Amino acid sequence: MRAIISDIHANLEALEAVLADIRQQGISEIYCLGDIIGYGPNPCECIDLVMSTDLCLLGNHDQAALFDPEGFNASAERAVFWTRKMLESGVGPRAEKRWEFLGELPRMHKEPNFLFVHGSARNPLNEYVFPEDIYNQRKMEKIFSLVEKYCFQGHTHIPGVFTEDLNFLAPEEIDFKYELGARKALVNVGSVGQPRNGDNRSSYVVLDGNTVNFKRVPYDFQQTARKIYDNPDLDNFLGDRLVDGR
Repeated sequence: MRAIISDIHANLEALEAVLADIRQQGISEIYCLGDIIGYGPNPCECIDLVMSTDLCLLGNHDQAALFDPEGFNASAERAVFWTRKMLESGVGPRAEKRWEFLGELPRMHKEPNFLFVHGSARNPLNEYVFPEDIYNQRKMEKIFSLVEKYCFQGHTHIPGVFTEDLNFLAPEEIDFKYELGARKALVNVGSVGQPRNGDNRSSYVVLDGNTVNFKRVPYDFQQTARKIYDNPDLDNFLGDRLVDGR
């Protein structure tokens, strides 16, 4: 079995809860699809934990901390600059290792039948694939043409499965389980640190053979929100949205 996580966004409480849930299931292999940092109050601690995963990809917020944010709203941009300041303020080999780790993250990972990206097969770093994109036939057909069989992705923070016949299956509609079969599929694993589908619990998936299991894990979002409210460089909205899962 393999756990696939994404979009942690410097939310330490959520990441620790998800990692504990993964350990309780006896799962040792973990893939992270990027956006370890951005938005949240604990970037350094989250990077330290993700360093021990088996695979981690580069997310757009990770890249923004390394270089400059492009296309970010004002709230996200402020969070990126604060995150960079936190990373730069560290001293010693641990701080250097964080920068090296981020700088070496790949944009995609391929295995037989499987593709792993942060955004999409067409634009691994930045392209969003939203549930309503099933009505954009040209976009979806182009993305599916770039997928050998199955693609796991994050970025939108909305978990679910896109099927080749242009349907979107929310986890609640399929009893939180999907069987990978003959048809191509895009699987969004949701977000560990900033869920946006109205459920404030962390989201991730477990891949067991060809079975995709969608998991939700409660965590102390109030504690994370308080850290954000106490930080003048992070907008209060970033804490509010954790409470509502939006």
